[in-house]
Amino acid sequence: MFHDNLITLRKMKNMTQEDIADIVGVSRQSVAKWETGETVPDLDKCKKLAEIFEVSLDDLANYKSEDSMGMPLPPKGKHLFGMVTVGDKGQIVIPAKARKIFEISPGDQLVVLGDERQGLAIMKSESILAFANAVRNGTVVQE
Repeated sequence: MFHDNLITLRKMKNMTQEDIADIVGVSRQSVAKWETGETVPDLDKCKKLAEIFEVSLDDLANYKSEDSMGMPLPPKGKHLFGMVTVGDKGQIVIPAKARKIFEISPGDQLVVLGDERQGLAIMKSESILAFANAVRNGTVVQE
């Protein structure tokens, strides 16, 4: 997985093995060995690679596109959890990984937001309420 992800990310960024080698501080041959799976970089170099490609270290090492409908590695902090099926009464099951990352537990209240052009979004109610209070109080920080 690591070597496939490295190749994919390097090509997505239009970088050469030489470019990666220069940034990480290794030879082009080292990068070539990483990409063939012959060797694996040490943890510090893996962290540097994750920074270069703006992905999580976990995704760099473990991401499988076939588990995410063939989609390439997402940017750090972005997720594709797969597809869910809507039940007869409109219910869906939120994937376990999403529940873990976003700390969604049984009994939590969620807000469903909609935009007719962009689709639906689901947020924990306390997140949207905190945002609404920040707007009301004029304490929203624009990025």
